[in-house]
Amino acid sequence: MAGRNKCLALGFLAFLWADLGTEGKEEEEQTCRLLGKFDLNGYVGAKNHSLVIGGLFPIHSRTIPANESILEPVSAKCEGFNFRGFCWMKTMIHTIKEINERKDILPNITLGYQIFDTCFTISKSVEAALVFLTGQEENKSNFRNSTGAFLAGIVGAGGSSLSVAASRILGLYYLPQVGYASTCSILSDKYQFPSYLRTIASDKIQSEAMVRLIQHFGWVWIGTIAADDDYGKYGVKMFKENMENANLCIAFSEIIPKVYSYEKMQKAVDAIKTSTARVIVLYASDIDLSPFVLEMVYRNITDRTWIASEAWITSALIAKPEYFPYFGGSIGFAIPRTDIPGLKEFLYDVHPSKDANDVLTIEFWQTAFNCTWPNSSVPYNSDHRVNMTGKEDRLHAMSDTFCTGEEKLEDLKNTYLDVSQLRITNNVKQAVYSMAYALDGLSTCEEGRGPYVPGNTCAYIPDFEPWQLMYYLKTLKFTTHDGRRIEMDENGDVTGYYDILNWQLDDDGNIAFVKVGEYVFTNSMFELVITKNTAIYWNTESSECPHSVCTDVCPPGTRKGIRHGEPICCFDCIPCADGYVSQEPGQRECEQCGEDYWSNAQKSECVLKEVEFLAYDEPLGFTLVILSIFGALAVVAVMVVYMMYRHTPLVNSNDQELSFLIQLSLTITLLSSMLFIGRPYDWSCMARHVTLALGFSLCLSCILGKTISLFLAYRISQSKTRLTSMRPLYRKIIVLTSVLVEIGICAAYLVLEPPRVYKNTEYQNTKIILECNEGSIEFLCSVFGIDIFLALLCFLTTFVARQLPDNYYEGKCIIFGMLVFFIVWISFVPAYLSTKGKFKVAVEIFAILASSYGLLGCIFAPKCFIILLRPKRNTDEIVGGRISSIDKSIQLTSSSMSGEINNTVVSTVLDD
Repeated sequence: MAGRNKCLALGFLAFLWADLGTEGKEEEEQTCRLLGKFDLNGYVGAKNHSLVIGGLFPIHSRTIPANESILEPVSAKCEGFNFRGFCWMKTMIHTIKEINERKDILPNITLGYQIFDTCFTISKSVEAALVFLTGQEENKSNFRNSTGAFLAGIVGAGGSSLSVAASRILGLYYLPQVGYASTCSILSDKYQFPSYLRTIASDKIQSEAMVRLIQHFGWVWIGTIAADDDYGKYGVKMFKENMENANLCIAFSEIIPKVYSYEKMQKAVDAIKTSTARVIVLYASDIDLSPFVLEMVYRNITDRTWIASEAWITSALIAKPEYFPYFGGSIGFAIPRTDIPGLKEFLYDVHPSKDANDVLTIEFWQTAFNCTWPNSSVPYNSDHRVNMTGKEDRLHAMSDTFCTGEEKLEDLKNTYLDVSQLRITNNVKQAVYSMAYALDGLSTCEEGRGPYVPGNTCAYIPDFEPWQLMYYLKTLKFTTHDGRRIEMDENGDVTGYYDILNWQLDDDGNIAFVKVGEYVFTNSMFELVITKNTAIYWNTESSECPHSVCTDVCPPGTRKGIRHGEPICCFDCIPCADGYVSQEPGQRECEQCGEDYWSNAQKSECVLKEVEFLAYDEPLGFTLVILSIFGALAVVAVMVVYMMYRHTPLVNSNDQELSFLIQLSLTITLLSSMLFIGRPYDWSCMARHVTLALGFSLCLSCILGKTISLFLAYRISQSKTRLTSMRPLYRKIIVLTSVLVEIGICAAYLVLEPPRVYKNTEYQNTKIILECNEGSIEFLCSVFGIDIFLALLCFLTTFVARQLPDNYYEGKCIIFGMLVFFIVWISFVPAYLSTKGKFKVAVEIFAILASSYGLLGCIFAPKCFIILLRPKRNTDEIVGGRISSIDKSIQLTSSSMSGEINNTVVSTVLDD
């Protein structure tokens, strides 16, 4: 229907003026004949006034639907009396009268007015704008209107779409237009609307304020409802852009039709009902909002929190007690309220009897008191709209009650007489004052000091050009009656603040607009202040602040997982991977723990990893320590036995110095295993392998000295030589050389690439296995390669001399000792490589202890058995003599050996 109204207005313009050609003689004057008139209602007060200010106000809320059977365009009639718009119109008249009575503003000039009813429709706004520019009277000079006075500018119109439509026409002539209620951001575009200014903030500011309010309460999932006009569409457009910049999401965005449509209204209401969004932004005027409110009541949709724009937050048309269960708790932005001195008395000074031709006052009276004024052709308040059931109501019937004229305005409760919430009404007053102050500045200009170039000239009333008055409007600065500073910027917008209001019920059951904060916007500051956070009423089941999210904030230990094709506020909460944590709710990514830390079971914080090593206080470590100490004590016991029986033949015959060195080296190797137990440090890592290698090197080199003696004895027994002597010094040189080579390699190992402590997390992420990094594998192989080489020499030399027929033959003991040594370390390699952590160290300790115990048992246990338990066999005859017929089972030692070869007894004596 709105589109049809536009077409009617444009079509009506096509035939409004007809240019008649010359008829008859060429010398006859060309005249212009008016073919029709716009059907406009309003007020004119222009007699004896040199300047007129125009006004556009929505005194009605709609036009009567046109008869579609009539093909010619017709200027529509209006219906639906709007008390609020009537109050605004009266405020303009009151303000002009106030200015005319002042001596400090336009002292020699009186202002008149010409006001038209826009009926809250674009078509009527366009008609009124055209009448302002051309008039509707035939054969009248063009004074820029039909009053005969000079039109200075326009105040209005009420809605953004109406101001846009009017300004596109008025802007062609650069005729000043000061808005009082149009907040659409597009009106700040001076390229499209060069002559438009306003005393109300732009929706750009309001949308930013709404987003800050939403952030303050932690909402992220918001629905939007907008009127199907410039105000709603541009308002929601700016709001969505600011929401996107703040990483907040729009759950749905629906339109309220300007002309009632059941399908469109149902679509909007269904979106609200099915959405999980509990907070909804509503960008619409109170007039457009009325059908929507009725539909919400009809569908019984509650538990929603509404964020209101300034267009309806204080509207008595919506703020009714019966709507409170559905819209109670609404929170929104309102223009600051004020008191206007003398306005209340002026509003009460209205009565149909004062002017029988004042159709608007008569209609006001009929609508307010629900009666019919006698002898009046003014129709009763009718409604031709289609209702929610899809049927058309035509209430043409007059009221049965006639107005008496004695009705009391004090008994009324409507927005016309309510001066407690003067907000947009005050903007009307300031819009008129803006025009007056600009005219005053223009009238007081001094020639030569004027703003116009060239020559710094001035303009004069009443024959100034519109663009000349625009200069003063754009540079306007003045203080209002309540101390507020009005200052226009280059876009014609003002700064100031919004009141943040909350709908609550007062003690009388009426809706009260409780101020709970404010939003300040100046050229240098934008600040949201909630002064009464706990005093806000929330229309929720719990009476707590609503929870409006698509997905609840992911708890600590999880991260946001994006759902493809859905807004960023809709996501999945994915648990963090092992080793990653999210400590704050709603984290987009999990953070990796440090090297020494690991995530706890909840993945909410990093905790120190469990450090694993073979400790002394655990059963395995304690057992190995006991075995190590016991082995060392056993070696010490052997040493004590050898010391006590050092003069006996068995001890003397076995090279007691080498024996003591072997015992000392076994003590070192047994005790070195304790270096592998406990928390490893760099010094312990270097000491453990070096000590073990040197201990085995000393042990095996001493054994090698013995085995070489046996090997030489075997070679002597096989030769014709009678006697060969091998001195002890040579054996000591072998031991010293072997140990020095080992010391040299170990020193190079420790200097060039020493072992270090290594935190191994390769096998278990939740644990730090403290172990020693061997450093250079080549050096390590070299260190223990010497020991293996010595062990192999010992085994080979002893194996060759294994058949020497002495009573106490030590060679076989050494062979068994070397076999044990090789078996232990050969089995150690796969066992070591197949275990991890502290058990890997335990395997190495077992190998050390087993090989040490093996050498101790094989080499020294038989001798200690004879020394302690068979002392009769520890004699020179048995230890050093031939094998007798009764003691053939007794074998000889390496120090005294006899063999019979070709019936010849060969004796080899090794000097000790």
